[in-house]
Amino acid sequence: MKLGILKADDIGLDKAEGFGEYPDMFKALLKTECPDLQIITYEIREGHYPKDIDEVDAYLLTGSRKGVYDNLDWFPKLTHFIRQLHNARKSLIGICFGHQFIAQALGGKVEKSPKGWGIGRHTVTLTSEAGYYAKDVKSFSLMTYHQDQVIVPAPNTKIVASSDFCPAAMCVIGDHILTFQAHPEFSTACSKKLLKKGQESFDEVQYTQALNSLAQPLDRQLIARWIKRFALHH
Repeated sequence: MKLGILKADDIGLDKAEGFGEYPDMFKALLKTECPDLQIITYEIREGHYPKDIDEVDAYLLTGSRKGVYDNLDWFPKLTHFIRQLHNARKSLIGICFGHQFIAQALGGKVEKSPKGWGIGRHTVTLTSEAGYYAKDVKSFSLMTYHQDQVIVPAPNTKIVASSDFCPAAMCVIGDHILTFQAHPEFSTACSKKLLKKGQESFDEVQYTQALNSLAQPLDRQLIARWIKRFALHH
């Protein structure tokens, strides 16, 4: 299987930390479920896109420290590409910024949440809309790190996992788009480093609670399995 990573940012950690960039993290996570996985990275901030959308089997749009409403010069081309993939019913996975950008590109609305930062281990509950790829459990927990949220999903979106804090936590459009607000690619160790790096943005109680929440396991492997099932099924 060939997966095209639409890289929307750098991770923001010192390379000496050893976690790598988004493509490295997703390769490490997904290889456990798909040993023959090949990764092709597209630096979309530099206008790097495939010449043919079928040169890979599926695409994954990463997280970013930017907001989807920032109107950066590389956003219009990404919007056009997302719509092209959607019209072709090409398999597409969105994570955090990717989750939000896909929703906005296809007619949804994203805003900075009045609930503030969502950080640390966050548990969401599957809804009745969850499909064949997500029948293992009733809920799952992942690292979250966001202020923005999908306020209005794109037309024809099914919300397949939700919480009081993040109503549109996991979404599906058709049988070809699957998106998550949280970060399955962030390991516990990486999550702790990211929290420490952003510590000044949070109040002390919130930071401590988020850090302590990471004592509990993250369901990263479960989500890797779902991504594989979803992408390969399509």
